[in-house]
Amino acid sequence: MDFIDNIEAALGALAGLLWGMPLVFLLVGGGTFFLLYSRFLPYRHLAQSVRLLFRRADPNDPGQLSHFQALSTALSGTLGMGNVSGVALAITIGGPGAVFWMWLSALLGIATKFYTCTLAVMYRGRDSEGEWQGGPMYVIREGLGNRWRPLAYFFGLAGLLGTIPVFQVNQLVQVLRDTIAIPAGLTSNVSHFNFDLTLGVILAALMFIVASGRLQRLGSVTSWMVPTMVAGYLVLTAVVLLSYYAEIPHALAQIVTDAFSGSAVAGGAVGSVIVTGIQRAAFSNEAGIGTEAMAHGAARTKEPVREGLVAMLGPVIDTLLVCTCTALVILISGVWQSGDHDGASLTATAFGELFPVGGATILAVLVSFLSLSTVFTFWYYGSKCLGFLIGARYQHHYIWFYLLLIIAGSVASLNLVVNLVDSMYALMAIPTMTSALLLAPKVNAAAKAYFSSSEQQ
Repeated sequence: MDFIDNIEAALGALAGLLWGMPLVFLLVGGGTFFLLYSRFLPYRHLAQSVRLLFRRADPNDPGQLSHFQALSTALSGTLGMGNVSGVALAITIGGPGAVFWMWLSALLGIATKFYTCTLAVMYRGRDSEGEWQGGPMYVIREGLGNRWRPLAYFFGLAGLLGTIPVFQVNQLVQVLRDTIAIPAGLTSNVSHFNFDLTLGVILAALMFIVASGRLQRLGSVTSWMVPTMVAGYLVLTAVVLLSYYAEIPHALAQIVTDAFSGSAVAGGAVGSVIVTGIQRAAFSNEAGIGTEAMAHGAARTKEPVREGLVAMLGPVIDTLLVCTCTALVILISGVWQSGDHDGASLTATAFGELFPVGGATILAVLVSFLSLSTVFTFWYYGSKCLGFLIGARYQHHYIWFYLLLIIAGSVASLNLVVNLVDSMYALMAIPTMTSALLLAPKVNAAAKAYFSSSEQQ
């Protein structure tokens, strides 16, 4: 145990070092630059983003996914535990005020996504097998040239480690155990460890079934799973919030007030609230991190700006809508103040307190599908990173390592998992934001040409 404790402490120190004000400035400052540099273009064209979702893809265009499938795949990598457990962790660590900074990060993330995902299509590159691929590593290689190539490999390595499924699996197992298995007495004769391990094996089997169909099956699965589960989750939260609508103004006021006072955080450190909010927002919507660019880079389109417009919807749906619903339920319930729960268990307890009948159980079912969709998508991201690092012909071997990670995640320590993923997300942001800032003039030129042509229609 000492060895595990030492690793956990080291990763915690690394995450704390990486998620300092310089990285927060890179994400927030970078997003602000994109918004101003584009003259608020992302906000002005949000309605067009929605229309493009239902535009029929040209089969002759390069790419593998429709606009809708690309957004669904990208959202499946963000919607899930980031919206359920991530929000709970933000409130537990940073207090209600952290949600405000999640909102700010998402508002700026709309502009960031426009730039990073436009570039993901603009600078697609061929892998070692000759297939077209997208993502920050190809943007750096194709857009910035060979002297920046080490930065592309840097992202590939951080992305390989940052998209491991252990956090999603860990929290999914925790929710199913605490809300379904224990109340039903399913773990009375079996240790929690054995239950968690068995569930991990089952999840690994489901992952193998999806992975055997590669990207096409992933796109098909996420295109129906994500909208269905998001709709179900929003209905669940709507029932709760309508029942307690009188408490909503107080909860919103609590979020705004605490954002600038830090009174709910030990020591009242506003800086800690800001960092926590930005950190959890990055984990939730991935704006500026770069993983979602790999999904949008696979879109079937010859027009990069069009995919950038579609990608802008990610932070709106993910953080401004779904995360806000989760935060309001947690704050209205008041269970966050007890300190008895964290992560997904806190959210499940909040729903259990407020929903008339079986709220925690319904949440567990919905979260299961959302979490699974994230696990499925992270496999794709990780395999693409591995393919870039060692060659695309070897990337199919990644599935075996990934299946072992799923099983390991089912019994891993939450703190160890969170610190590892947080550290890698911080490292991914550096090459993603650097390349996007350097290539921003190319995006502006492409956007000017796009909006002056008939291609936008």
